[in-house]
Amino acid sequence: SFNHKILLHHVHIHRVYFGAMMGNQNRIILSLLLIAVFIVKGFAVDRTKFRTCDETSFCRRHRNDASASLYKYQLKPDSIKFHLPSSEEKDDSSTEQDASLWKSFSQGFFGKGEKPLDPHVRGSPPTLTGQLVNVAPETSTNHNENLHLSLHAMSDGLIRIRIHEIYGPKDSAGKAFESARVTYDELVLIEENLLPAVHAAWMRASEHSEYLRKFIPSSEDVNNYTALQFGDSKDNSEKNNMLLLVRFAPFSLYLYREAHPELGPVMQLNTKEMMHFELRRFKKNEEEKVAAEEDQSDTDTDSNAEEDGEGKPEKEIVGYWEDGLAIYADGTREEKKTEEIGTETHRKLSESSALDREGMWEENFQSHKDSKPHGPMSVGMDFIFPRSQHLYGLPEHASSTQLKETTGDDAHYSQPYRLYNLDVFEYELDETMALYGEVPLIVSHSTVTGTSGIFWFNPTETFVDVRKNGDTNEKATHWISESGIIDIFMLSGGFNPSDLYRQYGKLTGTTPLPPMFSLGYHQCRWNYKDEKDVFMVHDTFEELDYPYDVLWLDIEHTDGKRYFTWDSNFFPEPKAMLERLWSHGRRMVTIIDPHIKRDNNYKIHKEATAKGLYIKDKDGKKDYDGWCWPGSSSYLDFTCEKVQSWWADQFDYNKYKGSSPSLFTWNDMNEPSVFNGPEVSMQKDLLNLDGVEHREWHNLYGMLFHKATGMGQIRRNEGEDVRPFVLSRAFFAGSQRYGAIWTGDNLAEWSHLVMSNPMLLSLNIAALSFVGADVGGFFGNPDAQLMTRWMQAGAYQPFFRGHAHHDSKRREPWMFGESTMRLLRRAAMARYALLPMWYTVFHEAEITGMPVMRTMWMQYPKAEELFAVDDQYLIGADLLVKPVTSADTTESTILFPTKDSWYDVDNNRVVSTADGSDTNVRAVTVSSELDKIPVYQRGGSIIARKLRLRRSTYMMKKDPYTLYIAMNNSMEAVGSLYMDDEETFGHKKRAEYASATFTANQNDIKNVVEVGSGWTDEVEEMKNNRMIERIIIIGF
Repeated sequence: SFNHKILLHHVHIHRVYFGAMMGNQNRIILSLLLIAVFIVKGFAVDRTKFRTCDETSFCRRHRNDASASLYKYQLKPDSIKFHLPSSEEKDDSSTEQDASLWKSFSQGFFGKGEKPLDPHVRGSPPTLTGQLVNVAPETSTNHNENLHLSLHAMSDGLIRIRIHEIYGPKDSAGKAFESARVTYDELVLIEENLLPAVHAAWMRASEHSEYLRKFIPSSEDVNNYTALQFGDSKDNSEKNNMLLLVRFAPFSLYLYREAHPELGPVMQLNTKEMMHFELRRFKKNEEEKVAAEEDQSDTDTDSNAEEDGEGKPEKEIVGYWEDGLAIYADGTREEKKTEEIGTETHRKLSESSALDREGMWEENFQSHKDSKPHGPMSVGMDFIFPRSQHLYGLPEHASSTQLKETTGDDAHYSQPYRLYNLDVFEYELDETMALYGEVPLIVSHSTVTGTSGIFWFNPTETFVDVRKNGDTNEKATHWISESGIIDIFMLSGGFNPSDLYRQYGKLTGTTPLPPMFSLGYHQCRWNYKDEKDVFMVHDTFEELDYPYDVLWLDIEHTDGKRYFTWDSNFFPEPKAMLERLWSHGRRMVTIIDPHIKRDNNYKIHKEATAKGLYIKDKDGKKDYDGWCWPGSSSYLDFTCEKVQSWWADQFDYNKYKGSSPSLFTWNDMNEPSVFNGPEVSMQKDLLNLDGVEHREWHNLYGMLFHKATGMGQIRRNEGEDVRPFVLSRAFFAGSQRYGAIWTGDNLAEWSHLVMSNPMLLSLNIAALSFVGADVGGFFGNPDAQLMTRWMQAGAYQPFFRGHAHHDSKRREPWMFGESTMRLLRRAAMARYALLPMWYTVFHEAEITGMPVMRTMWMQYPKAEELFAVDDQYLIGADLLVKPVTSADTTESTILFPTKDSWYDVDNNRVVSTADGSDTNVRAVTVSSELDKIPVYQRGGSIIARKLRLRRSTYMMKKDPYTLYIAMNNSMEAVGSLYMDDEETFGHKKRAEYASATFTANQNDIKNVVEVGSGWTDEVEEMKNNRMIERIIIIGF
């Protein structure tokens, strides 16, 4: 096996994989790569490796009304059924017949026997159901197209809309589908929170026309509408109900807050009639003919490419770069393709028909072929957010926090936002290209309609266009997914953004309170080469009194990229190494990726193969074989619970030799990244152990790997009582439940420091709170000024890690000289002093679902001047931060909401006074020399700090607190402090916690403490170990 550790000391910029099985001749040739291949190259993504909408058949078919004439849906009035869970619950609009429908419906929906017709759906049953009919003169199947609609009225103002094919035994015409499309409720949603609304009523025009008239334009026929009223007041007396207005023809939905019909709907669905649902179909004679013609066209194109030299036999490949480019045996490497791929070839096929048939049954991208055995299965829908000009969400993209238009005359982008987890090497900024993870959530915020959102529950590849709604400035979106069903959660939110995050937290969970050490500083590099290097770094931190908590090891610590192993030449005594670090209160993190080296002598691979745990090829017969860091690799099927459990077992201390309770985990490359796969990922027609195609669960893979790793960390300890810490690069909705996320391989450039703030804010908007960007930038070499500003920014971001590429210069804090080290240490010290506040805000996030790192509008929802701001933000509600992100900056302009006064945290002086206005903002220019971080405490808040300099969070446990009380105009302030043991689940399992609420006015200061039942016997000890030793009053 070729050992490339030595070679990598000479690599410039790129991580490289060289094949595990090489002859001597190739080894000699590869030595020439030092001269022939490792050339300094600029940072730029290879765009030819990644598809655009124009190169993706399902997106091209449906974007910009391309297929609109084929899909015209109406809801059949006589098909509507209202379902009540019990006959006891009735309202004025229900009848005995309505109530009795529940039994017949439940049999039809869930099945009469034990096996339900749709085994995938979880949670509250439908409240209203009906049948949608496609009345377009010509359909994509040339047959009648009917769909099942179900509306699920849920507690807390949530409503779920599911649209799918009609399931059941086929009738004589074959109109029903015997099997349901695969969906993944059980992997993403919190089933116990999916409760039905306390009250629901069917508001039919025949009985409630006067009521419905309040919500329907006067020019419209009320008989073309029906409605579902729902809420959580048992007697329907409170005006907190929601109303979902349903239009029959053309089919559309409008969500209202019932108490405010004058404000209009909060959101609208399918009012632009852009909904489409490609039914499953068989290749009939005519379709086979069309497909054959398309295949021949592709062949002709490939033949032309061969004539141009592109299709000539390839050279022998001996390795791959992380960007998917090949390394050849003759010492050369595959060149990046720079030509732009146009759309003319694709469009030629659709000029004569509304249906672009290219790629429906088979699709090629570069040398990869997607067999598409089930044909086209795309779904899509349009949404409008009336009277809202500000949309957010859809991470992860290297773009502004506020979503910009992707189509229309004034569009900022030409391509829609793409949601497809990918390892994008050297990603560029201000782009809609997909990155490492995705959350299909859009949040709207308006001074008129408040905060609301759409959760598009579909883990398949998705494109989202953002545009203006006609001639107005209000925003509209169009979602196009490759497969799945239309499954939408409408988050009605409210006039306080916290309402929306409470709702979304019920659906996908909240961020669990992380262990305290994980909120400290993490020092990482690819790679600390051996134990001596580890101890040198650790000892230098000690000598300089520089606080840090975790030292990280990248892939080179393993035995030939075999995870759960150590390279005995460089790390001969891993347990002793961990013990030495832990003796000073420090932990370690090692990397474990999802690709498993195909080596029959490697126990992980041998057992996974024997147990049949790997993802299969498209025929379902062979284990999939792709290339990643170890070379030939297979990938475990983490959609399977038994595979997750088996993986968790590998973290047992007796199996993971050399591990200890102070060792935690980093999950990288889990998009999943496959160097020789399409778009540096897996083929979409691969199968999991249930025989379901990879296209259906691609975006879930990274999250499920993250989850299984966290399970392993919990399971390895007796009593399963220690909180895990796992960092992941890939994610999906719900990943907040499993650990931290970082923004991937950024660059040591000012522009990437600038972009880190909006990227992290976008993640927080999607409820991923424990997030960070690599301090200093992964690629390249920051100078002292950039490193200082990045460390200052990182100190005020939730996850705080410095990281660097193997070829970057060493950049530990002392590598920039004494004066810079002092600035860096000061930033780290500021982080550690505020850890009590960070911990308290994370506890709040777990309870309420509110993000930790908040956009300004989340706390000031009426100050419209702040709605697009993403270069300053809030930690919780009380600390305003504006990192300096440009070179040679000595002044910064801060936008202060004038509802509150603001105090500089360094000198406790007021910088902006309050005028009590909910809408006003004051721009203040402040000094921001290199030693200054612009951070401000809100007037009316109380923040706890620990001011004694310690070298780790472990050493700070019993340190006393200092309270900073910042008075408001009324000479009042409130604050809170949450405390527990900072590492176990005792706060949940045994109520071992305490929570202090502080109040202050001009006469006194009070402290009311709630002590959990598990700590009541330790109150006296707590008085000694959790003292308040000092109080600083600001603005008195």
